[in-house]
Amino acid sequence: MARILVADDDVDVRTLVVLKLKSSGHEVLSVENGAEAVQSCLANRPDLVVLDLMMPGMSGLQACEAIRSDPTVAGTPVILLTARAQEADVDAGLKSGADEYLTKPFSPRELATCVDSLLAGGRG
Repeated sequence: MARILVADDDVDVRTLVVLKLKSSGHEVLSVENGAEAVQSCLANRPDLVVLDLMMPGMSGLQACEAIRSDPTVAGTPVILLTARAQEADVDAGLKSGADEYLTKPFSPRELATCVDSLLAGGRG
């Protein structure tokens, strides 16, 4: 299947996302923060990236913008997965270049459907 990068500073959420994606047959790389996400994205060229919005150091928004600004990975689909659900937060996430914005708590099935749709070239 696909290689997916997951970045979330909450180990429980990260573990849940990784397990769900692995059970769907994907190869999953996981990191704890935005800076590591950008580094891993550049080094490993994943097929899709899942970013938490609020992480220490570099936020998910900043990581998404950094990914979008590098031509070697700019086309990689990005899902922001976050507890921030205000309309302004969603707008900021999508303006940063994210393809989808999912809020926590989230349904693992909804995440898997979104991932599959983006990998197939659609919207989640």
